[in-house]
Amino acid sequence: MNNDVTRVILEMGSGNSLRNRDYTKAAKRAVEEAIRHSKLTVLSSLGIDPATVAVELTIAAQEPEKVDIDAAAAVLPFGQVTARAVKGGLNVEDVTGAECVIVNAGVIVRLPNKAIAPFRA
Repeated sequence: MNNDVTRVILEMGSGNSLRNRDYTKAAKRAVEEAIRHSKLTVLSSLGIDPATVAVELTIAAQEPEKVDIDAAAAVLPFGQVTARAVKGGLNVEDVTGAECVIVNAGVIVRLPNKAIAPFRA
């Protein structure tokens, strides 16, 4: 872990694929939900270029190898993104026996310590 940055934001979301077990579609929806209500005005307030911010994306799916992690990461609007898929999420059968896929996303944003130092006690 880089000691020059501090986690300042954690957003979580979940997405699904109801009909065709599309893990990537569910992952992208999870990322979209995680960031849907976020506007990181703190970046411009602190004079931080959004392109330089460290962003960590974790996707949890029952079959993580079926997630196109690059496509899921591409949903994020900025940052130096590090993405990974892990075992998690949930698959549920509907009344017809078809499997619905539920995927979770965690998005962490880290800012440089020097940028947030004035706000520390």
